[in-house]
Order: sequence, then C-alpha cells, then structure tokens
Amino acid sequence: MAVGSAYHNDFALPGTDSQRALSVLERHGSAQADATVQIVVRSAAGIRDGAVERRVGAALDKVAALPGVTQVRSPYEDTAVVSRDGTVGYATVTLDGAPESVPKEDVLRVIDVAGSLAGDGLETAVGGEAARTSEESGGGAAEGLGILGALVILVFLFGSLVAASLPVVTAVFAVGASVGLIALASHLADVADFTPPVMMLVGLGVGIDYALLIFSRYRSELRAGAGPEQATRAALDAAGRTVFFAGCTVIIALMGLVVLGLGSLQGVALAVALTVLLTMAASLTLLPALLGVFGARIARQAARRTAAARAPEGAAWRRWASAVQRRPWAVLLVSLAALGALAAPAAGLRLGFADAGSDAETKTSRQAYDLLADGFGAGFNGPLIVIADGGGAGTGAALRQALESTLGVAAASAPIPTRDASVTTVIAFPDSAPQAEATSLLVDRLRDEVLPPLERRTGAELLVGGATAATEDFAATVSARMPLFVAIVVGLSALLLLVVFRSLLIPLKAALLNLVSIGAALGAITLVFQHGWFGVEPGPIEAFIPVMIFAIVFGLSMDYEVFLLSRIHEEWERTRDPQAAVREGLAATGKVITAAAAIMIVVFAAFVLGPDRMLQQFGLGMAVAILLDAVVIRCLIVPAVMRLLGGAAWWLPKPLGRILPKVELERH
Repeated sequence: MAVGSAYHNDFALPGTDSQRALSVLERHGSAQADATVQIVVRSAAGIRDGAVERRVGAALDKVAALPGVTQVRSPYEDTAVVSRDGTVGYATVTLDGAPESVPKEDVLRVIDVAGSLAGDGLETAVGGEAARTSEESGGGAAEGLGILGALVILVFLFGSLVAASLPVVTAVFAVGASVGLIALASHLADVADFTPPVMMLVGLGVGIDYALLIFSRYRSELRAGAGPEQATRAALDAAGRTVFFAGCTVIIALMGLVVLGLGSLQGVALAVALTVLLTMAASLTLLPALLGVFGARIARQAARRTAAARAPEGAAWRRWASAVQRRPWAVLLVSLAALGALAAPAAGLRLGFADAGSDAETKTSRQAYDLLADGFGAGFNGPLIVIADGGGAGTGAALRQALESTLGVAAASAPIPTRDASVTTVIAFPDSAPQAEATSLLVDRLRDEVLPPLERRTGAELLVGGATAATEDFAATVSARMPLFVAIVVGLSALLLLVVFRSLLIPLKAALLNLVSIGAALGAITLVFQHGWFGVEPGPIEAFIPVMIFAIVFGLSMDYEVFLLSRIHEEWERTRDPQAAVREGLAATGKVITAAAAIMIVVFAAFVLGPDRMLQQFGLGMAVAILLDAVVIRCLIVPAVMRLLGGAAWWLPKPLGRILPKVELERH
C-alpha cells in the first residue's frame, strides 16, 4: 500500500457502436473524446445581468488557469448554453485526458473555484462524470460495521472474545494482503477503481466464514475429548478439505466472468478470486498457527461450556430435520412457491448505469443535474453524440435535420467539426431522462430505423455514441453473453460436485436450487432499486451487478452445499441410513451454517447503509441471496428433497464410477 495504487476503469466495448464512435473522435482529434465538466450557474436576475456576468467571467478565468484544464467555453460565447428564460447557463471545462484517467485533484480544484462563486443570489454546481467520480467516498465505515457485527455474532456463538476474534483476525489479514497485492497489480493491468470495496465486502464475509467452519470443527473435536493439537489436525483433515474445495468452487465461478470479455469485469473477477484464494490460504495456515498459540485457553473454555450444556449438541436441529422429513412435499412446494414469487420481478430487470440523478442531493453533481434538467429539460443530462464519418459537405446538416424530426429527440445541435473536416458531430438531446426506458428505445430507433437510410443516401458511416449509448451497449453485451457465462459456471461447479460426492442427482439439485435463490435475490434488487421500494430513488440495475452476484453467490452457495452434504455423506458412508444421515448432518452443521450466514448477511448488509448505489445493490443482493440460501434452501428444501430421494440421492452408474477419480472431503 505504501507504493500506492493506479486504479483505472476500462469500459471499452470492442465492436459496439459507442466504442467505434469514441475511436473515431479520438482518431480525428475531437474535444468530445476528452473529459469535460460543466459549471452550472443559476441566477433569478438572469445569467446576462452585468454583475452576474462579471462574477462568472472572473471565476472562469481562474478555472482556465488551473492545471489540467485545456479549454473553458463560457456561457456568454454561445446562446445555446443558456436556458430560454435566461436564468440557467453553463460553462464547459475541457480537461486533459479521457474521463476515466483524469486526476481527481484536477476536478476538485474546479469544484472549489465554482463553489467560491456561489452566494448573493447565485447558485453554482459542477456536473459531468469526472465531477461525479471525484466526489466518491473512500468507504471504511461499512467495513467497520460489518466486522463489528460479525464479532458480536461470534461472541454469542462461542461465548468468548478470544475464540470469536480468531476468525475475524484471520479474515482481516487475508483481506489486507489481497488489497495490497491488487494495489501493486493496478500498476501493471487495468483494475477498476470500485474493486477494493468489492474485495473487502466479499473477503470479509468469505474469510470469516471459512475460518469459522474450521474453528467450529476444532471445537467439536475438543468437546469429543481430543487435545488441542489433535483437534487442530482433525479439523484441518475434515473441515479444511471442505474449505479448500469450497474456495476452489468460488474461484471457478468468478473465473466465469472472464468469459464475458468485458475488461472492466475481468479485473474485478481476478481481484476477488485472489481475495478468496488468500482467505482460503489464511484459514488453512494462519488459523492453525493461532490455534497453536491460544489452543489451551480455548480448550478450557470449551470444556466449561460442554459441562454447563443441558442438551446434547445439535438436538434442536435434529428435531427440525425430523419435522421437515415428516411433511417433505408440503415444505418443498411452499418454499419453492415463495422463492418463485420473489424471483418473478427479476423477469422485468432493466440493466444500465445510475447517473448523477441517483446521487445524494448534497453532491454537487446531483445539484448540477437538477439545475440542467430544470433549465433545459430532462434529456439534457444524457445527450447522444452522433458521428458522421465521411460523406459530402451537407452530411452534417442532413444528420441534424433527421435527428430533429425523430420522435423522442427534443433538440439537436448544429454540426460540430473536428480537426479533420471529414468527420462531423451532432449532439442530440432526448426529451426523456438518461435512465428512462424511453431513452433506451430512442437509441435503438436511431440505430435501426433513422440512421441506416441516411447512411445509404450520404455514403457516410453514422454512429451513435456518448455515455448514454455506451450504457445501452454495455447492458446489451452483458445480456447477450449471460447464457454462456451461466452455462460454464453451472457446468463446472456441477462437475466438481459430481467428482466429490459421486452422485448424479446431488449436483443437479444443487445447481437448480442455487439458480432459484439467485433469481430471488435479483428479484429483491429489482423491487427495491428499479421500482423504488422503501423510498429508494428508482432507476436501472447496474449492468454488471447480476453477473457479479451470480458468480459470487453461486460459489458461496456451493460452499454451504458442500459443508452440509459432506457431513451428510460422512454419516451415509457410516450408517447407510439416508434419513438418519440427513438428520445428523443438519445437527452437526445447522448451527455453524446459520452463524456463518448471519455473519455474511451482516457484512453485506452494512454496505447497504453506504452512499454508493452500486455497492448498495451489491450488498442487498448478496445479503438476500445468503439469507434465502441458508434459511429456505439449507434448512427446508435440502432436507425435504433428500427425504424424497432417499438412497437414490447417492446413485452413480457403475461405468461412470470407474472413470471418475475418488476425492474424499470427509475423514472416515
């Protein structure tokens, strides 16, 4: 961390209209390819009032002298940048570099100068993606809340602060090492700037869980009469194998994101996979070392709790499993109906990216968004940049005329030339907000109906670009590649379960149930963030949230599946009684799975309280998915399905059994 980081967002989408448009602008030297921010000014006396003009002009002179500023276009140079009533206007500040690479300090200096202009009847704000990015907080509070919540749960579970601290310490060291390595890697490869909080979110949840699974088995061995050193070896030989396999499953699921071919997601996937790898390594190395140091003290505490216990370990979970097994069909049908109802809203899920209109009202980017919408209309904040590459002298004028006559376009700018006269840009302003579905339909209408006839008539290549069009392209790319991604992740995970449990039906059941729980989590996100439940500002779901949640939750769900089924399989191999195996497996793991899930839910839910909308969606989706997986699937559906399948759950054709390698997770 002392070396520093060089996080960089790569939202390139090769082969899409918006990416080709950006490449044309960069190649022909257009200012539209550089980052810009807008200094928005509102005055009841009017922008052209003499006193207002002098104050604004003096402030813009200061901005022009700032480092990193290449051009300032004043609202007094162009009547088009002043509202019809004359009260709102904006200056365009062009910065040196692409939007994703402009130094945050350069933008903050512009914001400071604009802020000093406010007062005495003058409102000011700074808008644009660069301004919005510069205001993003570094986080920290959510991670702290998550760790504190996890520690409280562990203290209740183990009755000792020392015992509760070991899984937390293990996770914190693993996450710290991961963030440090990724900070170094950001100097060599493209790693998105939102990667560290996602790594911390996943790393803390997974790290505490993995350490908890091993530590819980360690305490079970202590209660069974083993000494500290013997208990450590036994815990690693049993739960350690499970953690290793579970970590590999999560990593495989995350590697599925590489298949999507999206640069911004590949870096995140590799970073989170590294985090899971290091949390797994810490659980298998650092935790046993800590047990060697504190083992005798923990053994004394475990002995006291065992002597004070009134009921045998897992008695309540045995009763629960027996109750589910008495009415398996009723439990199964009611549970699936509830999950299906929650998943239904996901069918209408709309992908996109939140813009400044979804930001907190205290942010200058949101204030600029509202001022521009009030002065110029809702679509002014999401212009479409239409590029004409080639064609004759009248191509720009014909393009503007075609855009102005298109349904959904409020206005179109005069043709803007580049340094190369063969390329012209026309900016079209929709009459709907950037996040509105009508704007998405407008982009499709321009590309499919309006521009192709004009291309044939003029001979020019016409491309629709800009941030709004790029958002549509990103969402379309994710949607198109999602089936392949799902097939690879589900297929590889099912293959691993087939090898480990030597069963055909177990992997199939696990894959289907995990898909149902993920669908329900996406349904919950849709209701809250897209439909605006609980007072949340409605808008599209961040385009990469579904694939990220799918990859991570599918892997974590397999963790719980492996942990529960490995104990059931252990009992099945010992007794050959399928019903007793389910009861004993749930009795041995129910308390730990519930505690592990509660820890993950607390860690993930803490991010819902933060200011970042993307992390709010991610945290809610993960928390809901883990809650449903631990409560509905592991405690209700799995015992019911295993009761209905009986011994057939472990059936494997003999020819296939001879081919498959034998991998044992359990210690017999």
